[in-house]
Amino acid sequence: MFDITAQDIQLYLIMAPGLLVALVFHEVAHGFVAYLLGDPTAKSAGRLTLNPLKHLDPIGTLAFFFVQFGWARPVPVNARYFKNPRKGMMYTAMAGPGVNFALAALFALAFHVMVAFGVGGQNPLYAVAYYAVFVNLILGAFNLLPIPPLDGSNVVAYFLPPQAAYKFMSLSRYGFIILIGIILLGRFTGFSLVGRIILPFVRGFASVLGVPL
Repeated sequence: MFDITAQDIQLYLIMAPGLLVALVFHEVAHGFVAYLLGDPTAKSAGRLTLNPLKHLDPIGTLAFFFVQFGWARPVPVNARYFKNPRKGMMYTAMAGPGVNFALAALFALAFHVMVAFGVGGQNPLYAVAYYAVFVNLILGAFNLLPIPPLDGSNVVAYFLPPQAAYKFMSLSRYGFIILIGIILLGRFTGFSLVGRIILPFVRGFASVLGVPL
């Protein structure tokens, strides 16, 4: 069972706004870029909205707090509408993490503005901005992992020969199982997907943004 303290709950509440913004904008970005490239599927499904109820997956949201990765309901995309389906899928995939990195930069700017005006850690807005930087960096970096169906897999698929790309993306049906397997493997071997791969990237990007981890 999870041993959740009052301090944990307070931290989750502080992280929640940044996570909400990160997940919603991530999915809307996918749908919007697909729409710009000629695919009306997300728009027709009502997914080009900032209403979080249209995007959030309850289990995926909770998972972020407990295992440091999470997901929202994927925006539907139909590559047949694209003039160049493979390139269209790559651009659509990159939009989600790209927006997360842009949001991290915006929250970092808000963080520095508050510091400049003497707003400190006792102010909830300061804490929300601080954690929103890292939530967006983690979500963006996680989704760039080349594991189908994560966004990074569509980037890798673009550079593979068509037949190899098809076989590679066919692993999407096992993607969740693969991710859970990697996490469980880390429990026994000490190899943490977050600690060994994602956090070094997050620390480096946060350092560039001037936000200490």
